[in-house]
Amino acid sequence: MAERRPYPSDLSDARWELIEPVLTAWRAERRRHALDIGRPPEHDLREIMNAILYIDRTGVQWRYLPHDFPPWETVYGYFAKWQKDGVFAQLNSLLRELVRQKEGRNASPSACVIDAQSVKTSTSVPATSQGTDAGKKIVGRKRSIATDTLGLLLAVLVTAASVQDSVAGTRLLDQVAADHPTIRKVWVDGGYRQHFVEHAATLGIDMEITQRAPGTRGFTPIPKRWAVERTYGWILLHRRLTRDYETLPAGSEAVIHLAMTDLMARRLTGENTISWRDPAKPHQPQIPG
Repeated sequence: MAERRPYPSDLSDARWELIEPVLTAWRAERRRHALDIGRPPEHDLREIMNAILYIDRTGVQWRYLPHDFPPWETVYGYFAKWQKDGVFAQLNSLLRELVRQKEGRNASPSACVIDAQSVKTSTSVPATSQGTDAGKKIVGRKRSIATDTLGLLLAVLVTAASVQDSVAGTRLLDQVAADHPTIRKVWVDGGYRQHFVEHAATLGIDMEITQRAPGTRGFTPIPKRWAVERTYGWILLHRRLTRDYETLPAGSEAVIHLAMTDLMARRLTGENTISWRDPAKPHQPQIPG
């Protein structure tokens, strides 16, 4: 098969070098347990990941994947397996540690920020996994994320939009405490209730509620919490995330991990993240030290 023309979302050699060991190890483990171990893999892992990144960046449906990629059924099959096996979360964790070290931070964070974002869903999303955020008047799902103080993703939880911030936040904080035992401080906004603060205390985590100063008008970055709000802006550079298109909440969490993996890989290799708003003007979101 002739080599295809590259897409802007394709992995460069440098970015592929960062994630290749994880995908290769995954395939080796799968083949170790497979019955047809002597049969060589039909599709190149780099091309599979390029196809998934194309979906994430452009927002197209799986069936609309260009024909110069492997068949969409195959690509989606890999996406589903990688999501189920935690490969996207593993890539996010690996690259986050590398970015933190590059920024002169410890690999394991000691503080985090939690916030929630309600988004509309597509018609393909089952009604049973949706809800209504009465405050924001949005019918859809809620993305609750925890980031370190650099805005790098530590944990994500997708629920119906009707789930109260403190309820989702409790589950998210349990995940953070289990995966990141070094966390001792967390900042949240005023939407999180007192019982959430008390739950954090039982985990040995000091929670602080940060709010806008009385009388403040317009957009004003709030100390500490602005880092997580900026992360939502970063991931929305991936059009698949402008709305929730995934059938299962776990799939939604996977595309968020994938978006952050793409952003961090570009950060580590010094490559621009091109904004889909104007492809002619490359834009690189900054992750300050």
